[in-house]
Amino acid sequence: MKHLILLMFICSSTWLYGQSGAVSGQIVDGDTNEPLIGATVMVQGTSNGVITDLEGNFKLGDLEQGNATLLINYIGYSEIKKSVDLSNNMVDLGVIKIMSSAVGLNEVMVIASVGVDRKTPVAMSNVKAAQIEAKIGSQEFPEILKSTPGIYATRAGGGFGDGRVNIRGFNDENVAVLINGIPVNDMENGNVYWSNWAGLTDATNTMQVQRGLGASKVAVPSIGGTINIISKASEREEGGDVYVATGNDAYSKIGFQLSSGLNEKGWAFTVAGSKTQGDGFVDGTEFLGFSYFANIAKKINDNHELTFTAVGAKQRHGQRQNTHQLSSYEASPSGIKYNSDWGIRDGNVVNVEDNFYHKPQLSLNHYWTISDKTEVSTAVYASFGTGGGGGTGGEWNVGPGNTKPTVGGPYDAIDVDALVEINQNNASGESLAWQRASRNDHNWYGILSTVNQEISESLTFMGGIDLRSYTGKHFYEVTDLLGGEYIVNNDDVNNPNRILKTGDKYNYNYDGKVGWQGVFGQVEYSQDALSAFVTLSLSNTSYHKLEYFNQAPGDEKSESVNFFGYQVKGGLNYNLTDNHNVYFNAGYFSKAPFFRAVFLNRETNDLNEDAENEKILSTEIGYGYRSGDLTLNVNVYRTQWNDRSMTKSLPSGDELYFANILGINAVHQGIEIDGAYDITPNLKITGMLSLGDWIWANDVENVFVQDEDGNIINEDDPISVYSDGLKVGDAAQTTGAIGLTYTLMKGLSVAVDYTHASNLYASFDPTARTSEADREDSWKVPSYNLFDLNVTYNFDIADFNSSIYANIYNIGDVHYVADANDGSGHDAASASVYYAAGLTWNLGLRIRF
Repeated sequence: MKHLILLMFICSSTWLYGQSGAVSGQIVDGDTNEPLIGATVMVQGTSNGVITDLEGNFKLGDLEQGNATLLINYIGYSEIKKSVDLSNNMVDLGVIKIMSSAVGLNEVMVIASVGVDRKTPVAMSNVKAAQIEAKIGSQEFPEILKSTPGIYATRAGGGFGDGRVNIRGFNDENVAVLINGIPVNDMENGNVYWSNWAGLTDATNTMQVQRGLGASKVAVPSIGGTINIISKASEREEGGDVYVATGNDAYSKIGFQLSSGLNEKGWAFTVAGSKTQGDGFVDGTEFLGFSYFANIAKKINDNHELTFTAVGAKQRHGQRQNTHQLSSYEASPSGIKYNSDWGIRDGNVVNVEDNFYHKPQLSLNHYWTISDKTEVSTAVYASFGTGGGGGTGGEWNVGPGNTKPTVGGPYDAIDVDALVEINQNNASGESLAWQRASRNDHNWYGILSTVNQEISESLTFMGGIDLRSYTGKHFYEVTDLLGGEYIVNNDDVNNPNRILKTGDKYNYNYDGKVGWQGVFGQVEYSQDALSAFVTLSLSNTSYHKLEYFNQAPGDEKSESVNFFGYQVKGGLNYNLTDNHNVYFNAGYFSKAPFFRAVFLNRETNDLNEDAENEKILSTEIGYGYRSGDLTLNVNVYRTQWNDRSMTKSLPSGDELYFANILGINAVHQGIEIDGAYDITPNLKITGMLSLGDWIWANDVENVFVQDEDGNIINEDDPISVYSDGLKVGDAAQTTGAIGLTYTLMKGLSVAVDYTHASNLYASFDPTARTSEADREDSWKVPSYNLFDLNVTYNFDIADFNSSIYANIYNIGDVHYVADANDGSGHDAASASVYYAAGLTWNLGLRIRF
């Protein structure tokens, strides 16, 4: 019956389309030629209209023959009118370019190296603000990319902002995330903490994923790919909106956006803010977050323009920090929501493991048009991170069988009151158990300046500098004495037998200092059907450490160490016809090791003399097809990753040993296919398939273990690592997606999205495979298939354009493992996992004015 109804819709739409006039075309950005998703095309004086699809295409049928005027609108772009003659039944307007009405937006897209379809020779996918508004709902920000080729995105532990994303099998350490061209990956470890950027769901104008080495000019860690986020800018037109939403598990969100428009003196601003809170799908993951965005623009004259942007989110949320075996979820009354990292105190929830952070990013951009052929764009930026992750201190395992006490059975919440009582009954007043936070504060300053010089009509040079300075402050902090009065601590050799109170530091206390000096140059050639580029980036990364607990005053600073890195890459695109194009790109990347590979022991200033750069060689070839109805992309890639930095701590009694494992290589290769097809003017289908083959490529022999003083303790008996041929874990190597969007009537559309993931191997440490018997793939997680539903209704309330968004995620309430760590048996029974969320829902209303 369902199939019959769908067929009737398709047939009726096709019949109407064939009996009257119709017009089609593609709406693109006037500067970048990027398709604009969700632009509205209306017949002036009527209620007849449509919105553009994922490739910017539209078809508007059921039109009376004769002359008509089309009104084309897109948020942040100037309205244009297009006259059409419908004396013929079908009119194809081809490509229609509209210009941004936002101050500085186009210049930011140049700095950020946003790729252009059928010109930039890289594999890329675009997500516009309209898609994010409609489908993000209560999902994690990376989850909006789950239907993108090569992407594997999950909620990890399930806490607010704890999501993660892999591209082509590489985790976020090796995926560059840029906001307006400014890198945000942690300077010490490369990680991206998405909870810091919760406000981007409201502030994003467009998000482009470039897979592989990408088109960025600066030397960023884009081994797997680059997530390029372009924020909104100050609109030239006055307006705004308000947003309210609700969802499962007490989810709620309220937000607003306001733009002043460009006044006669050249000033404009856009501000946005929101409050998001809820209980979380997983037990004990309550959250509260406040996000904000501001952009202030000043158009000084025709040659100079200034913009200031601030974006951030202050939040706190409970976490499911620890994975669990499948048997624990089965035994727990909470099932897939089970979490061992929360408790009850005085009848209130205590987030034993939590995350709290605030990391505003501030940038001041200057755009200088020197002449018709020369432009300079400069961004001066800073971010100030404060916060960390909560956890336990002292002895919490005072329950039966040396476990944490609970309020009921073994899978119930931790009984924090029992710990408070133990501390209060201790005659000395000393806390035997307490709560602590692992702090990771930082100050980050940078400048990114680019000159764009048009050498000729077909040749352009871009070059510039990339300077960064980063200080990370790392320490444990006592956050709650749980009824006790103090703690006696000896971690600071300069202050033995310290008495600690709430707010005092302990365990470790050091600063990590990172400096970055980079230069880059790129030559672009574009004429007729051929476009090509060559990029060279050079960088120097410097590290040193300030150790406060294990060095005498005056001796805190370690030696400084420098790593010279570079990347060279290039590619070309050739448009065979108006419909067909092919491209090729290749690059070589020499990348500095992370801070932890240079300082193996966080308690000393000893340098790892064997640390060396990682080397990455990447190649890719692709094909594209474009027509009025069909878009198709196919690409094949291969990435060789050599000399990956792998270090290992080996505790032994009171001693701590370290192994510095050099020469581990990996190969990531595969094929990616994606496309979109307009079956009828009302029915559209999208799809993608990614087939990966990611393996560890060699064994490593003669690995030496050192003690804390740097002495080799196994010179006569070195160990070996047996990893050759093992599958890389942590991300599904096969993913697929199909999306159907049907417009039932003017303003009302329904979308069903199907996603598939398989060949997901549990995450594991290849350096733990220290015998031939260990040469065994990690546990292969069962594949899963999910369906999501989105209903969007655009309508008018009085004179206000409004939208209702309804989303149901995981309609079938499928219980599946999305993240897993391998166990001793390399099987389901020994693995520890995170279950993903079951059925969840979200309902939102946006009113524009």
